[in-house]
Amino acid sequence: MSLAFATIKTLREKLDKKEISQEELLNYFINRFRKFDDKIGSALEIFSAESILKKSSHSNTTLCGIPGIAKDNICQEDRIISCASKILQNFHSTYDATVIKRLKEHGALLIGRSNCDEFAMGSSSEYSAFKKVANPWDLHRVSGGSSGGSAAAVAAGLIPWSLGSETGGSIRLPSGFCNLIGIKPTYGHISRYGLVAYASSLDQIGVMTRTIYDNALIFSAIAGFDPKDSSSANVKPKDYTSNLNGKLKTNLKIGFIKNALEAKEIDNEVKDAMQKAIKKYEELGAFIKPITFKSLDYAIATYSIITRAEAASNLARFDGVRYGYRNKNYSNLDEMYKKTRGEGFGDEVRLRILVGNYVLSAGHAEDFYVNANKVRQLMKNEAKEIFKEVDLLFLPTQVTPAFKFGTFKDPLAMDLQDYFTAFANLIGIPAISHPCGFTKEKLPIGCQLVGPHFSEDLLYQTAYAYEQSTEWHKMHPVGYED
Repeated sequence: MSLAFATIKTLREKLDKKEISQEELLNYFINRFRKFDDKIGSALEIFSAESILKKSSHSNTTLCGIPGIAKDNICQEDRIISCASKILQNFHSTYDATVIKRLKEHGALLIGRSNCDEFAMGSSSEYSAFKKVANPWDLHRVSGGSSGGSAAAVAAGLIPWSLGSETGGSIRLPSGFCNLIGIKPTYGHISRYGLVAYASSLDQIGVMTRTIYDNALIFSAIAGFDPKDSSSANVKPKDYTSNLNGKLKTNLKIGFIKNALEAKEIDNEVKDAMQKAIKKYEELGAFIKPITFKSLDYAIATYSIITRAEAASNLARFDGVRYGYRNKNYSNLDEMYKKTRGEGFGDEVRLRILVGNYVLSAGHAEDFYVNANKVRQLMKNEAKEIFKEVDLLFLPTQVTPAFKFGTFKDPLAMDLQDYFTAFANLIGIPAISHPCGFTKEKLPIGCQLVGPHFSEDLLYQTAYAYEQSTEWHKMHPVGYED
């Protein structure tokens, strides 16, 4: 049996039976990156086996000896943390992010740094300062963003699991494009300590895998309260695999957001896959209730303003004074700032900083940033009322299947790719994307379940029941066999 697309559960069994050693398994996946990643571009760096094993710890958990990869905006001690930006291309982190620390304590092996949109700003992974990320299902198409490298690596069987981050859909959208499971947790459920900030009130770390069980397993290892994160929720760790029994919760009510499928931009094949997926949930025993989420149409505008404003504030620290890139040809401090930030940041990042400074400026903050937060509260209030009627929400993950490189030149058009995902980040509620079909061109389609705060257990249980009754998760791109 090939190990490339094996589940974590299968790899654990092989390790326990001593059919393969940790060193052999690690080298197997390192060699897969060497063999296939030149054409995908999913990783910015793969560490040496010696250095990985040196930093590993032995434990009795299921994750011990299982390799994975983390997005290049999550700090790993003594490793480069560039955020796929030239301004940080040689900067080494002095500490582990909490999620990395917890994974190491479970014995997991962090194999490298995955590629992404620069500072996680993008929906296609075309904005990395170093190289684009291709979709393993079609190398002429994007893998989604901003966590495109994390998604592409798992989809191609280069690694069994990965960490990404989300601000408006950056885990779920790549998961939809690449036929993966991707979860965005409740805000505060997973520590942000060691995650380089883009928009602090929205950012969350999440998990991408090929199966629900594997996703829940990684989530169980990293979730829970962290005193180092001031926004961390007081939630105790638990085993999120315990309720994966293939059955739906008794009398489960799923709200089918009907106005999501009325959006004129949505692809017909995506729409058709949604109808079939919701029918499957009904066959499994769920009560389906069509609902209207009125404020969904405001999500992208609200998200765009808030993220730009918070990005302008967060990225002000990258000025060439304390760390990172600095232009050496300047005559005064002002010139050093301009040249350093002008050369160190890419076009997309500079544009978002400029817009952010504008919406925060005197005379404009009230019209833009303050009003955006009022709309955000309106969305939270509407969602609270909806969840009094249903347990979960259902809607597409993506507007279209994975698109070709260079399709969207207009920044607003790119933002609209997060049309179905951004509202969950604004409200702070959890959402999970799972495979639900393919287009005629054999491109993956994902749908998502969204729940109230801290309903991850129910999301996993529900999505697992769907997964066990379908075959979508078993399909992999061709050309990546051993």
